[in-house]
Amino acid sequence: MGVVTVLTEHSSTHSLTCCGELLQLSAHRTAFSPLHKALFVADVHLGKAATFRQLGVPVPAGTTQANLARLSAAMARFDVQSLYFLGDLLHAKAAHNPGLLNALSAWRRQHANIHMALVRGNHDSRAGDPPAHLNIAVVEEPFALGQLALCHHPQQVPGAFALAGHEHPVVRMEGKGRDRARLPCFVLRGSLMVLPSFGEFTGGHAIEANNGDEIIPVLPVIDSIIC
Repeated sequence: MGVVTVLTEHSSTHSLTCCGELLQLSAHRTAFSPLHKALFVADVHLGKAATFRQLGVPVPAGTTQANLARLSAAMARFDVQSLYFLGDLLHAKAAHNPGLLNALSAWRRQHANIHMALVRGNHDSRAGDPPAHLNIAVVEEPFALGQLALCHHPQQVPGAFALAGHEHPVVRMEGKGRDRARLPCFVLRGSLMVLPSFGEFTGGHAIEANNGDEIIPVLPVIDSIIC
């Protein structure tokens, strides 16, 4: 396993070229294609906190607005004409509530000139597609964009470089003494890259990296866990 770099809020983006496609990774946990002027983001999981609160779990409110504000900030860093959600935009049917949908509608109006599409993920299948008035196209994986294959579930796509989410990857970073941190990360596996989850309340899965995997951790992270 090789750690390529650590992306921070103030660092420049990390660029890589795969299958002839240039991608720029940022500390916003996004990837950007200058060729397609497209931003890629995985696992926003809007409505997850609301779903937990409906189940009686005391979790903070306000994550929807925070996620949407971070999305706007991520888009502002690049010349974005298209935004692709790599699955799991909405967490569950409970996300279809007036408060969340009103916030999402207002945010969509702010970015009315941006083409948006959702690669349907496992949570999207259960939550249902975004309402039509949001003008977010819904496509199935793998969705071809030039030499890129846009997916939710990590997979190898012959003849293409695949971008995916689903795993919510985090990596343990060892510090001095017994200090350790779990940081969201990009995982590069040959012709596949798994993006970190974007949502504020999504948690993370410690990856089991294979030899040859390249890991790009992300700092600072609000929901990182110091253990």
